[in-house]
Amino acid sequence: MRAKLPLVRGVAAMGMLAGCCNIPPGAERGPHCTVAYNVPIEASEPGVRIEANGQYVGTTPMTLKIFGDQDGTFHDFGSYYYIIQAIPAQTNQFVQTVAFRTGHLLTPEDYIPKKIYFDMNQPPPPYPANPPPAYAYPPPYPYYYYGPYYYGPKVYVGPPSYWYRGYSP
Repeated sequence: MRAKLPLVRGVAAMGMLAGCCNIPPGAERGPHCTVAYNVPIEASEPGVRIEANGQYVGTTPMTLKIFGDQDGTFHDFGSYYYIIQAIPAQTNQFVQTVAFRTGHLLTPEDYIPKKIYFDMNQPPPPYPANPPPAYAYPPPYPYYYYGPYYYGPKVYVGPPSYWYRGYSP
């Protein structure tokens, strides 16, 4: 009986550490314990090409299925942003881009919107809406200062240098 006790404890610990995937009833299940959210996308003119993370998903008006966490935020599938672009079908219009943060590597995460609307006649901002993340620490300097150079006699205290070559006298 005592031999089986560590085995039973180990199995119980693995059961407690294993993650559960509790999906609300009636919700569509996605990969990595995510929930599918249907987001309608509209534009000022119909027939605008929509791309999500660089892949063509359809033309407006359309409904985009986004897999997110159960609390309504974007799921981290390995990138910092979930980007949706609207590419115009006519000239004299501008490409519209919306970027949502996914919470990758402990960065903030955004909620999945209920609806997305693109005004194709609006010019882009003169600066990026979401600048790239800044480094927590600046990069190292190109040189290091070790103080003044020492011109005195060099004194070495320790075993003889030939001990480091693998043989001794």
